[in-house]
Amino acid sequence: MPAVTTPTMFSATVLADDVAATARFYVEHFGFETRLDIGWFVTLHHDDRPYEMCVIARDHDSVPEGFHVAPAGVVVAFMVDDVDAYAARFAAAEVPVVTPVRDEPWGQRHTYITDPAGTLIDVVQPTVPDPAWLEAHGLGGE
Repeated sequence: MPAVTTPTMFSATVLADDVAATARFYVEHFGFETRLDIGWFVTLHHDDRPYEMCVIARDHDSVPEGFHVAPAGVVVAFMVDDVDAYAARFAAAEVPVVTPVRDEPWGQRHTYITDPAGTLIDVVQPTVPDPAWLEAHGLGGE
């Protein structure tokens, strides 16, 4: 069996009914820039990040049969420095919020939102984990 090599880049692709609106969402709310836009397919990137996002028309012929449906079972996550600032911008822009900002004992402050295509997005700010939670899960320091 041939050796597996490390991928050179990561790209997440979102299937959307409205490609333009969904791409615009990622540009406006997460600072992506459009690299390529051919109508049914858009590539978004950050010059200083080793990843990109793509948006493709859900009904395009290149999407395999059986996958022309709304997203389910997938979460796209963005790590940020200030989730509360993002939450305020989402509220001002009337972005659909699934859960309000909340703190988790494992060391996250986050909120779930959805993009125009219905993709679930977790916007996460790392925080200090609760020592009791770490200990209870066998992760406490020694």
